[in-house]
Amino acid sequence: MTDSLDPTIAARLKRNPDGLVPAIAQDATTGRVLMLAWMDDEALRRTLATRRGTYFSRSRQQYWVKGETSGHTQHVREVRLDCDGDTILLAVDQTGPACHLGTTTCFDGGLLLAEEA
Repeated sequence: MTDSLDPTIAARLKRNPDGLVPAIAQDATTGRVLMLAWMDDEALRRTLATRRGTYFSRSRQQYWVKGETSGHTQHVREVRLDCDGDTILLAVDQTGPACHLGTTTCFDGGLLLAEEA
C-alpha cells in the first residue's frame, strides 16, 4: 500500500479551498443515492486501498471510516470521478442505514419537488 494518492489521480481532482472534493455514495445494486460526504487526497487514497468508504469530517477535522463505530459499513465496489474532476462517485454495498439518523439514505426526509401521480 502506497502512502500517497497516485499522482495521475491527484492531478485530475479539483478541490475546494479546503482541499476537499464532495463524494457521493450510491447503492451499487439499486442506484439509490445514500449520502454525500467529503474526501481529500488521503481519504480517497485510503478508500482505494481498502475498499472501505473513508471520508474527512469537516466538523471534527479528522478521517472516519463509514461504519467504524456504528457497524453500518460500506464496501466500495467502484469509484468514479466526474468529467470535471470535482465530484467523486462511490458505488457501495451498504450494510445497515447510511444516514447517521438511522435512515437508509440521508435523502429520505427532504423531498422538495416531485412529479404528480
